[in-house]
Amino acid sequence: MAGWLWLRCLFGPSLHRIHRPPQQPRPEGRAGRRGWDYLPRSLERHTDNILGWVSLWWGLIIIDEILTCSVSGYICSSKLVPVSQYVGTVLVCLLGVACLRGWGRWRNPEYLQFVSILEETRRNHTPNNKKKLASYDFDFSHWPADFSWKEVSNPKFSKGGVSLLKPEPKHRGATDSLLNSVRTLPCHIISYLVAHSFGRRMLYPGSVGLLQKAMRPMLQQGQARLIEEYDGQRNKLISCDGNEIDAMFVDRRGERGPNGKTLVICCEGNAGFYEVGCMNTPLDGGYSVLGWNHPGFAGSTGVPFPQNEANAMDVVVQFAVHKLGFQLNDIVVYAWSIGGFTASWAVMSYPEIRALVLDASFDDLLPLALKVMPESWRPLVTHTVRQYMNLNNAEQLCRYQGPVLLIRRTKDEIITTTGPEDIMSNRGNDLLLRLLQHRYPKVMTEDSLRAVRQWLAAGSQVEEESVYIGYEVDDDWCMSVLQSYQTDRETPFPWSVGEDMTAEGRRQLALFLARKYMRNFETTHCTPLPISEFHMPWKL
Repeated sequence: MAGWLWLRCLFGPSLHRIHRPPQQPRPEGRAGRRGWDYLPRSLERHTDNILGWVSLWWGLIIIDEILTCSVSGYICSSKLVPVSQYVGTVLVCLLGVACLRGWGRWRNPEYLQFVSILEETRRNHTPNNKKKLASYDFDFSHWPADFSWKEVSNPKFSKGGVSLLKPEPKHRGATDSLLNSVRTLPCHIISYLVAHSFGRRMLYPGSVGLLQKAMRPMLQQGQARLIEEYDGQRNKLISCDGNEIDAMFVDRRGERGPNGKTLVICCEGNAGFYEVGCMNTPLDGGYSVLGWNHPGFAGSTGVPFPQNEANAMDVVVQFAVHKLGFQLNDIVVYAWSIGGFTASWAVMSYPEIRALVLDASFDDLLPLALKVMPESWRPLVTHTVRQYMNLNNAEQLCRYQGPVLLIRRTKDEIITTTGPEDIMSNRGNDLLLRLLQHRYPKVMTEDSLRAVRQWLAAGSQVEEESVYIGYEVDDDWCMSVLQSYQTDRETPFPWSVGEDMTAEGRRQLALFLARKYMRNFETTHCTPLPISEFHMPWKL
C-alpha cells in the first residue's frame, strides 16, 4: 500500500492550493482564512525547481540543435554517440530527482491526503468524492471529467463539430474552378501558415504560454476567490472535438433575491480568463453565473479557432441545461469583446435562450484585422480571416429573435478602426445598424440611417440627448406603434412595421429603437463593467 501511494505521489499532479470547505473547522494558525497555499517541504520544493529548470533548458537545447543542423545541413554521426551517452546520463539523474520529489510528497501529509482523494475520485466519481476533490487546486489536466457532449449527443453526427455559418462560395465553371484553385494555391498555403502561427496568437494572446505563466499567480488568486468566497464549482467539460473546457459555476438559486434563478453564461475576451474576467459583473448582481475559458486558455486544452470555440460553447450550454438543470429560457448570455462570437453563435443555435448582452463587441473581424496589417497585405488578410478566423458576429446575431442589448464604450481603443477619438469608427455602431436593418427594414430607410448615425456620433450623454430631442422623438407613440404591430401579427423578425409611415415617423421609431438596443458607457475597452451598467435587454 505504501509503495502504491509513493508511485501516486511520483506521477501525481502539482498541488497549488487547499480550499477549506465552509463546514470544515478553521485550522490553527490560519484564522480568518478559508484556504491556504500549499507549501511543499524543502525536498519537494528543490527537486521541483530542478525539474522545472531542466525542462526549460532542454527545450532551448533542442531548438539550438535544430537551428544548428538546419544551418550546417548535416548531422555528424560521430557526435551522436557522446550526445546519446550524455542524454542517457541526464535522464537517469532526472529520474532520480523525480523519485526524490515523489518521496518528498509522500512525506507531506497534505499532499498524501490529496492524492488519496484524487485516486478515490477517479475510481468512483460520486458527488461526495467530487466535493472532497474540489477542496484542492491542482493541475487541471488531472481533473476527472464532469460532463461530456456524448452524454446528450450522438457521436455519429458530431464528428466535424457543430455547424458554423460559412462564407458563400463563388459560383464558377468546372474549368475556371480548377484553374483558380491552382492559381490561388500559394495564397491558401500562406494563409494556413499565417493563421496557425502568429495569426492565431495575435487574435487570442491569452493562448500564449508565456502570458499565462506571467498571469498564473493572478489566475490562482481569482480562482481561490470564486471557490472560497462564492462557493464556486469547478468543472471539466469534454467538447465534441475532444478538448477539455475549464468551467466555473456559481449557484445562487438557493439565495434570496429574484436574480438567482437566472443563469448568466459569460464569454471572455481574447486575453480574458473567467478567474479574473467578466464573471464578476453578474456575480455582483446576484445572478447564478457560469464562466469558461477559451480552448488553449489556462486549464482548457486545444486552440481557439472558430470551430473549436463554437464546439466549446456548445458543450457549455449543454452542461448548463442537462447537468445544472437550467431551462434555456432561464439563460442569459453575456459576452465581452471577442466573446461576442461564441455568444452570438449560442443564441443563433439555441434560439430559446432568454437574452443576449454584448459588451464592447464588433460586427466582423475583417475591418479590425485590416487596421493592424499593412495595406499591401489586404488580399492575404482578407483570405485568411474569411477562411480560418471568420468571426461574423453580426451575421449570427441576425439569426436570433430574442432581446439584445449592445453596450458601446465611447472611449474604446480596440474595436475602432481609426482611434478612440473617432467614435464613428467603433465597430459596435455597425453591429447595431446591421441588427436594426435586419429586424426593421421598413423603418431603417436612408433618412432613418442618417438620424441614427447622428445619434451614434454623439460623444456624450448630453449630445446624445440633444439629438434625440432635436428629432422630437415621442417614446409613448413609438411604444404604442410597436405594441400594436406585435399584437396584430405574431411574426418573427424581420418586421414590416414602418412601411406605411411618414419619413418623420420612421426617424422617430429608428432613434427610439437605437436607444433601446444600445447603451453607452463612457470608458475604455478593458475597464471592468460595473453592475450599474449591466441590464437585462429591452423586451417589447
